Amino acid sequence: MTDTTLRGVPDATTDRACSAVSWGAVLGGAVVSASISLMLLAAGSGFGFVSVSPWTNAGVTTATFGIAAMIWLAVVHFVSAGAGGYIAGRLRTKRVGLHSEEVAFRDTAHGFMTWAVGAIISSILLASAASAVIGGSARLGASAASSVGSAVTGAANQAAGRLDLSSLDPSAYVTDMLFRAERPAPSSADAAPARAEVGRIIAMSIRNGDMSPADKSYVASVIAAQTGISQPDAEMRITDAIAKTKETAAKTEQTARETADIARKAAASFALATFIAMLIGALAASYGATLGGRARDKVHA
Repeated sequence: MTDTTLRGVPDATTDRACSAVSWGAVLGGAVVSASISLMLLAAGSGFGFVSVSPWTNAGVTTATFGIAAMIWLAVVHFVSAGAGGYIAGRLRTKRVGLHSEEVAFRDTAHGFMTWAVGAIISSILLASAASAVIGGSARLGASAASSVGSAVTGAANQAAGRLDLSSLDPSAYVTDMLFRAERPAPSSADAAPARAEVGRIIAMSIRNGDMSPADKSYVASVIAAQTGISQPDAEMRITDAIAKTKETAAKTEQTARETADIARKAAASFALATFIAMLIGALAASYGATLGGRARDKVHA
């Protein structure tokens, strides 16, 4: 039995029999890393609320704010992971009789494990906040996608007396056709029934893509009877109204598609920035652990 064994210091055989991972150091560094990360994220949120202003031409632009947020995210990962890795390397149990390269590898591995555990802890602590952000992004994307499908509907609602096309009953349109008069009589006392009927016809025409000649002729006769204008003038009004409705629908659809595309690009940029920030954090934690290990070895030298 050697003197090393008598002093309680493990020899090479004992060192191989036990784990080389100092979980206490890893967990300690991970907790510190998660705490610093939360602290810096809170500070960044405060800076962000100050920078963004609801007033026009006040505060930073959206693009500048997005770039600043990505840079701050990288700084958060770099500082928090580096500090956690340094603490893990400094607190790791020193093993004697190991080659310097093996010591450096173990320190680096402890730093990387500290970053991994810290990332898991941070994700758990930020689960509610992350779900709120992701949920908000998902609702934004769903709203933008839904607005693409409802663009024509909204325009038709505006043109057809704000009818709800989702609840439009085709049988009501058919019933109106059955009771159409060849020469609609003017009803100056109450024009609401005629307006409602014309609204249903226009709504159905917008849904189908265009107004049939029979519907156009009938609507023109109703408008002529109600307003006193000629049949050709009434038909011209219908043509102009349908054209404006289609133009409004096209603009609304284009705006909705642009909004959805902006949301998609923002989500992709945020995901890429998160990946880069986490990669920086992993490298910072690994290198910080080697620095902590060197400082530890100098103290024990």
